[in-house]
Amino acid sequence: MALEMKVPSPGESITEVEIATWLVKDGDYVEKDQPIAEVDSDKATLELPAEASGIITLKAEEGDTIGVGEVVAIIDTDAKKPAGKEDLPKKDSKPAAAKEETPKKVEAKTQTPSQEQDKKTYATGSASPAAKKILSEKGIASKDVKGTGRDGRISKEDAVQATPSMGSPGPGSRGSERKKLSMLRRSVAERLVSAKNETAMLTTFNEVDMSPIFELRSQYKEQFTDRHGVGLGFMSFFTMAVVRALDLYPEVNSMIDGDYMITYDFKDISIAVSGPRGLMVPVIRNAEHLSFRGIEEEVKRLAIRARDGQITVDEMTGGTFTISNGGVFGSMLSTPIINPPQSAILGMHNIVERAIVRDGGIVVAPVMYVALSYDHRIIDGRESVGFLVAIKEALENPVELLMNNDVKRALEL
Repeated sequence: MALEMKVPSPGESITEVEIATWLVKDGDYVEKDQPIAEVDSDKATLELPAEASGIITLKAEEGDTIGVGEVVAIIDTDAKKPAGKEDLPKKDSKPAAAKEETPKKVEAKTQTPSQEQDKKTYATGSASPAAKKILSEKGIASKDVKGTGRDGRISKEDAVQATPSMGSPGPGSRGSERKKLSMLRRSVAERLVSAKNETAMLTTFNEVDMSPIFELRSQYKEQFTDRHGVGLGFMSFFTMAVVRALDLYPEVNSMIDGDYMITYDFKDISIAVSGPRGLMVPVIRNAEHLSFRGIEEEVKRLAIRARDGQITVDEMTGGTFTISNGGVFGSMLSTPIINPPQSAILGMHNIVERAIVRDGGIVVAPVMYVALSYDHRIIDGRESVGFLVAIKEALENPVELLMNNDVKRALEL
């Protein structure tokens, strides 16, 4: 029986996918539920499992765009599993050996011209030891220098006077590779360009003294991990601070729909994470109802699923505000791009010890620069600056503003 494998729908709004990588070859025997391909949509990369066991015939090439519901492969379910699959590599051993012999023959032929040149004169074009050292330091090949010494030998003076041509290539590889962008990467690129071109995007900055959070984590992180099985990271503090700031400035939790502004009474916080196929933005749903423990558990779950390529379209759809942490890569300062159709994004950066003024004196403290990019069409300067100041206030006074003056209860210890 021939079973037609059709492209399943990865999500409600997705009509086509792209074959990113075939994990099997045409004619292979596959087991039921075995991953046979990785497919890209404009929102996620997903694995395509075999629907039955049998011999597979591929109906598309890598890079092909296939509509949802179209046949991508055929599985002969009547075919029996071949015995002695370990014998297959031996069939390739002879061609491999033949391939190894070919360069030797070519090499033998290419040696002939050089041998003939050596017969003419061994000195022509060769550099003296001193000249060779100078040319090496300048990055100039001997063949690019005309020797004026005896029999055309390159002297030290020739090497000193030699200058590299502005148009000549330097030493080392000059290869290039042309590779098609994945559908996910192309979709991200289109959305980023659209955000730059279709929004009145501005960025405001501030700095945060992270000392209070450092002290809390130093004092309670071991108890928190032992009790809940997840670490007490920075993301829970920032998410809590964002939820509080969105309550104070609801315009930031809004988006434009034509001539209307839609403001949400819930906080679905998107978190930008780096996955194997690029940037992904899973969503923490109803973050306003989550505790520090709940946020850390959800961040860990989503990050693992994104890293393992298991994240679904539904887990990345929606979101009313985004947090992007470029600090994990060492970024000191940046202007994050809005994640449309949202109207604002908070950028976190690395934490560096800096000299700051505290209580009239100069002290060294761990400081993070934070950035808020926003759509000026619906968010004015008062709201944007006030929002970022509210973030700063909450992070510099977390016990009072985020924990209601009860740390152990907030951390569920």
